[in-house]
Amino acid sequence: MFLLAHLSDPHVASQLRLGLRDFAGKRLWGFLSWRLRRQHIHRRTVLDALAEDLLLQHPDHVVVTGDITNISLPAEFIAASHWLASLGQPEFVSIIPGNHDAYVHVPWERSWVHWDDYMRSDADDAAATNLAPRFPFVRRRRHVAIVGLSTAVRSAPGMAVGRLGAAQLHATSLLLEQLRRQGLFRVVLLHHPPITAAGDHHKRLIDAEAFMAMLAEAGAELVLHGHDHVHRMRSQPSPGGRLPVLGAASASAAAVRGHVPAQYNLYRIAPSSRGWTIDVCIRGLEMNGQFATLQRQRLTVARAHAGLAGGATLSAVASDAREG
Repeated sequence: MFLLAHLSDPHVASQLRLGLRDFAGKRLWGFLSWRLRRQHIHRRTVLDALAEDLLLQHPDHVVVTGDITNISLPAEFIAASHWLASLGQPEFVSIIPGNHDAYVHVPWERSWVHWDDYMRSDADDAAATNLAPRFPFVRRRRHVAIVGLSTAVRSAPGMAVGRLGAAQLHATSLLLEQLRRQGLFRVVLLHHPPITAAGDHHKRLIDAEAFMAMLAEAGAELVLHGHDHVHRMRSQPSPGGRLPVLGAASASAAAVRGHVPAQYNLYRIAPSSRGWTIDVCIRGLEMNGQFATLQRQRLTVARAHAGLAGGATLSAVASDAREG
């Protein structure tokens, strides 16, 4: 059994200070949004409590699906790197960026370089990811292969769209096929959901259709995302059945009216006679300030050996009972 923990959109709180240049760009609007609204939602105390509860579950690996910063200030990337270090060593934690981590252009050496070790391929896979810059990366952990993608691109004020691009999609297709032949459980990470909810055109994944077409051919066993600040469990067709697509709520959201309090997901992945089982557990912040199990569900996934691509069948929810 392999226990994978998934959190997203931590929006690590830090002191946001703007320079003169920032008052003419998108950062000004983001700064005002933070000061007037978002700082009351995304709280470091909540994020620290979630991290403490998560580590008590003793996961084998942790993934963070983007939006680690707020308005991409250089100081935010440094502060976020300290938070990541408190979560675990790079061998234990994998991350991908979100749209807030590409809010405006910031040179690599002043931004993502601080997270480089958390989104780097295993040494023996470095050559396999040369077809696209940095992404996709792949990390093998026992029978699980974690494939990290980036949808983080700059967008106009009021927009929060994402894009993968043709080069990254092509490289990902080749990589997933290679991992399929090795019989590994393939987990694909991206920030933007590949399925856009009604009314979310302004924050959609622009090439979602191309991404899902690629997965329909190459296959995967599990797709994880963030961005929506709510837990979502959906599925899409894949060569061997249904492909589960799961989103996590924000990891730092306080119990503020109109917002889902902080949550994270646990996935217990194990071989079975039919392929794989995924026991999904959602843990969330309760009104008493403690984290508890909110929901459990079991998924079964066909094993993707050479000549057999993966797919999933969603089973009944096991329970809605709260557990400490």
